[in-house]
Amino acid sequence: MQPVIIYIHGFNSSPQSFKAVQVKSYLDTHRPDIIFECHQMPAYPQQAWQFIESIVARHQGANIGFIGSSLGGFLSTKACEHFHCRAVLINPAVKPYELLVEYLGVNTNPYTQQSYVLTEQHITELRQLDVAHISRPSDIWALLQTADEVLDYRQAELKYQACRLTIEPGGDHSFVGFERHISDIVQFLAL
Repeated sequence: MQPVIIYIHGFNSSPQSFKAVQVKSYLDTHRPDIIFECHQMPAYPQQAWQFIESIVARHQGANIGFIGSSLGGFLSTKACEHFHCRAVLINPAVKPYELLVEYLGVNTNPYTQQSYVLTEQHITELRQLDVAHISRPSDIWALLQTADEVLDYRQAELKYQACRLTIEPGGDHSFVGFERHISDIVQFLAL
């Protein structure tokens, strides 16, 4: 069976995000044997999780690895625990249920122009998806940049301290220079 990388984008992002496009381009050129799954994620947490489960179900028995950015990193942590696979997290959100409270109400995804309403129920769903204890830290690699303007990198540094950690000074939430790590990411995912 062909190996699979599932890329999970962040909040209000899309498969057209720069990092997702860079990963696809790298795989097309260097690893065309890897199936790349990168889809528009549902805006609501429980629906997003069910969508991830459906993608994994389509690849039953395959070697699967996750790459998750921001909120996608939060969901990839859950996927890593649930499906016993590896995950690479890029500036992952650690407590999105605290951050997204300020987005309660109507939001519009700047990529898709889709409008949706975030409610307290969705904040509860995020809390339910949280992984309190990482049981296999060797299966996670977190890449953080200290000048992330959206998330405090120290939260992720603490949560993923037992995991493989790359902390770069400066940068921003998009993770400047991400393309430098793609080949190592694919290798880490053991695909």
